[in-house]
Amino acid sequence: MDSRIDALYQLPLDEFTAARNTLAREAGADGRDVKALQKPPIAAWAVNQVYWTRRADYEALVEAATTLRAAHEAVLSGKQADLRAAGKDHEEAIERVLTAALAVLRDAGQPATDATKGAIQTTLRALPTGDPPGRLSRVLQPGGFEMLSGISLRTAPSSKAAAPARGTKAAASKAARGTEPEAEAGALARAREGVTAAARDVKIAEQAARREEFEAARAAREEDKAVRALETAREELEAAERAAREAQDEAKAAAARREAARTRARESDDALSAARARLADAEKAVAALTRKK
Repeated sequence: MDSRIDALYQLPLDEFTAARNTLAREAGADGRDVKALQKPPIAAWAVNQVYWTRRADYEALVEAATTLRAAHEAVLSGKQADLRAAGKDHEEAIERVLTAALAVLRDAGQPATDATKGAIQTTLRALPTGDPPGRLSRVLQPGGFEMLSGISLRTAPSSKAAAPARGTKAAASKAARGTEPEAEAGALARAREGVTAAARDVKIAEQAARREEFEAARAAREEDKAVRALETAREELEAAERAAREAQDEAKAAAARREAARTRARESDDALSAARARLADAEKAVAALTRKK
């Protein structure tokens, strides 16, 4: 059953519903669960197809996202990590999968509007997720800064101060011992303030990005709804046109039958008139014979 459900999500989007209903009828005890499977919106469907056809690119994106999260966790925990390199790798992985997803839409003849593109990007930024890969049935939303909540902010332990050089004057040594802790404490406080400010700026930026991504996802859902309504309207129009053609054909057939009936009626009238004429002639002949007698 799992392999048949996997195959279901690899079908062209417009074949999903009919194939799901067929599978539900054949699934026996699992029929109700199969029937509950949702048709993916176009953005989620495109990402699914990348998983099935470009698995290496998909898995590279998941790995890059995992690496980036680990880097964020390390930095916020006071450890060293190359956030810039991890972020660059993540963006490049997103771009590769996005390009592949747009190619899938193009090859399938599906619309690739700005809203759809934004919804795909939103979903890619949310990976990895708990949803089964290749079976996405919704547009995903990134966890954003909240994914890193609960991670304590700690600074890396400062290196041990170097021992004063031998031969220095006692007064200078004493002054140095007095100022070094104060300098270290000030630097540590400034570093902590910098981390707090940077974390606040990241949170604000993430919130703004999430608002834009939410709007893009909502626009994609509205677009998908409009596309489905258009498909339904087209199907209804096609059905109405078929009914109109059938009615027109029936009207033509009825008109032909009516004309044939009229022709037969005229022929019957002519036959009746001829019979009446023959009857009249016969009656005249009988009357003439009667008079002669």
